[in-house]
Amino acid sequence: MGGGPLNSSALPPFTLTGLPGLETSQHWLFVLLGTLYVVSIVGNALILFIVKEEQSLHQPMYYFLSLLSVNDLGVSFSTLPTVLATFCFHLREISFNSCMAQMFFIHLFSFMESGILLVMSFDRYVAICNPLRYTTVLTDGRVVRMGLSVIIRSFCMVFPLPFLLKRLPFCKANVLSHAYCLHPDLIRLPCGDITINNIFGLFIVISTFGLDSALILLSYVLILRSVLAIASRDERIKTLNTCVSHMCAVLIFYVPMVGVSMAARYGRHAPQYVHTLMSLIYLFVPPMLNPVIYSIKTKEIRRKLCKILLGTKF
Repeated sequence: MGGGPLNSSALPPFTLTGLPGLETSQHWLFVLLGTLYVVSIVGNALILFIVKEEQSLHQPMYYFLSLLSVNDLGVSFSTLPTVLATFCFHLREISFNSCMAQMFFIHLFSFMESGILLVMSFDRYVAICNPLRYTTVLTDGRVVRMGLSVIIRSFCMVFPLPFLLKRLPFCKANVLSHAYCLHPDLIRLPCGDITINNIFGLFIVISTFGLDSALILLSYVLILRSVLAIASRDERIKTLNTCVSHMCAVLIFYVPMVGVSMAARYGRHAPQYVHTLMSLIYLFVPPMLNPVIYSIKTKEIRRKLCKILLGTKF
């Protein structure tokens, strides 16, 4: 067998894993995951439809929300094929190139979500701390440029990952820990030196998740300082209430991600299904809950949703 790791015909397939130790519950898990997929896809599609149709929602905050919904649909569709294949049809083998493609898209949308939450926090900062300049700061052109910069940054960060993995030799049993391909999982499998991969992986995590979370925190410190300067208690609550949806979106994205990282670093002796369940929460919960939160907290979306689903005005 010649050609080494750079010969695409010699690149090994990977074996996907369901939930080790919970094989008897696989069908119930498939029903649960199927429900999460349906809620996520239908919910985000409805948000996009409502923002497009409702003229009052044609403003920066909802343009960013639309971008978040498109991104959440991307996350769902990135994991859907292999999750269905693993849990429904028990097809566990995935080719090397298909695995690299899935890893690329999962991480692309994950980094994009972090960037979208950052630009949404900037939107809230301008709306609360500098409301008189809101329309001049967040023009349509600037909103488009901010959205494009989030997409381009994420693409540039993730693009090298498949090539850095492809150059390495794979000579062990290539069994993955999940029903989809993730870089931290794949990086455990090569036999060669993975120093460059580890350094680059750490760099992109710090320069995206690390930087974004720090800037989101800073924006909320400034928002809180501005809100506390408001004399009326009712006005303070009303102003903060405009941030609740975004704060929830930030928490349901970052908390599971920190949980997955902590489990990977400190929970080595925990059962494998604990790690698998945490990664499922990280990838499934934000796309499902984001449209639910924004539908509940945004009056215009709630009213239009009731009109669509019930044929009544709220």
